[in-house]
Amino acid sequence: MSIPAGFDELIHPATRLTVVALLATTEWADFAFVRDSLSLSDSALSKQLHTLEEAGYLELHKEGGGRKRRTRVRLTDRGRTAFEGHVAALRAIVDAAGTAADTEASPRQRHNSGAAR
Repeated sequence: MSIPAGFDELIHPATRLTVVALLATTEWADFAFVRDSLSLSDSALSKQLHTLEEAGYLELHKEGGGRKRRTRVRLTDRGRTAFEGHVAALRAIVDAAGTAADTEASPRQRHNSGAAR
């Protein structure tokens, strides 16, 4: 089975996939909301956001200064497209595996049901 078009190695790691999935449900999200929703430390989330930002998948907007500094994050159109393509690729992988399993299971099921008689 080959990897389908749209599979995105950058998004695929669990933490990044979860970040992008969360951001796909909203226009903008506060850093603290994302951090708390995913139970990540500030540094762990910052690292993932930086990687995604460098790829052009998200945009960071910082407001205020000092202790009142607020960071908001959103998916760019490129990030949203990459996420949708990755989800479609994952579905294709799962569907192909299910089809292969159904094809492979049929002879075994017939064999096992005959042996039980």
